Amino acid sequence: MRVSRVLSYKKQDHYYHLAKKEGYRARSAYKLKQMQKKFKIIRRGNVVVDLGAAPGAWTQVAAEIVGNKGRIIAVDKNPIRSFYKENIITQQMDMRSKRLFNYLVDEVGKKANVVISDLAGNTTGEWRLDSERQQYLATLAFVVSKSLLVKGGNFVTKIFRGPNIKEFEDDVKPFFKSVKHWRPPATRKKSAEEYMICIGFTGDTENDE
Repeated sequence: MRVSRVLSYKKQDHYYHLAKKEGYRARSAYKLKQMQKKFKIIRRGNVVVDLGAAPGAWTQVAAEIVGNKGRIIAVDKNPIRSFYKENIITQQMDMRSKRLFNYLVDEVGKKANVVISDLAGNTTGEWRLDSERQQYLATLAFVVSKSLLVKGGNFVTKIFRGPNIKEFEDDVKPFFKSVKHWRPPATRKKSAEEYMICIGFTGDTENDE
């Protein structure tokens, strides 16, 4: 019954059909496109780390923006079908793995201009629990961003509205010139998700214990 409802929704979903038409691997491509249009997160020639990248829709959008002189490192615990482009590197690793953190530090160093994270776990339907799980993933992405971003770099992460978001935002704010919450129009109406847009990494580690 649930599969039937999902298939029915896809038939009616504008962004699902648009992604099929324009060759994107998922409708989520339009969330990043809308964020890019509003906040200018990624620039031509940037080095971008894409966390939770599978199936690769955000990687596609980022690659269009950075051009041939930019570079994308896309990682996910699920396999990502190859893009067959020299400037896109894909890796299948779990975000919680120390191995992934070490790989990114070795591969990227302190040279990432942008870290984008669409990481998401399985939802339970229990609002508080789902929010806490998503905050955990957002925190992992934040830790990675602090280790990889150049000064002035940008960080985007998915969050769920919940009681602990203010605490997470307070942890992030000292490290960026601007931190905003935004819900792209392409977000499904029933979804609790939104994105934290963090602009201008300061490199400040005074509050990082």
